[in-house]
Amino acid sequence: MIVEPLTPVDGAFPGPLLTELAALYASNREFQQLSGDFPDPGNIRPEQVAVSLADELAHPDAKVLLARSAGRLVAIAVTLAHHPDPDDPDPWIGLLMVHAHDQRAGYGSALARVVEDRFLAAGRTGVRLAVLETNQKALAFWDALGYVEIDRRPDTTRGRLCVVLRKAL
Repeated sequence: MIVEPLTPVDGAFPGPLLTELAALYASNREFQQLSGDFPDPGNIRPEQVAVSLADELAHPDAKVLLARSAGRLVAIAVTLAHHPDPDDPDPWIGLLMVHAHDQRAGYGSALARVVEDRFLAAGRTGVRLAVLETNQKALAFWDALGYVEIDRRPDTTRGRLCVVLRKAL
């Protein structure tokens, strides 16, 4: 698996890449229905993904990582090196999504390790993330990787109840 950062070219993302990303997002229909991030989880369009990624990358500490295997996009991770809350010392994983056809093949845990290793190399001592309380599959995934619940609170954008998880690095 090769992991590379997503970098806009002249402020935009290449069309073929957006098509791949839209397919990855759309393959996770159950998550999209839970999150409500896209108005029609069955019809996620490249331009919607472009807006979503541009919003993520508008934060100066955000990074989007793309994971490929045999040339195919298999996963994406969105990270934040510093949380907007100055009392929060940890970096965050804002999203880790594996294409539905590639789930349970180890790409998600491998990408999580890449993210953790990058933060560890930067001198960070832990990493956090928030999972919608109703997303039992994601909670089980992160639990299996050693993340533990430290809080429950509404998310900052829509007020949805989330479980905040942390892993010491």
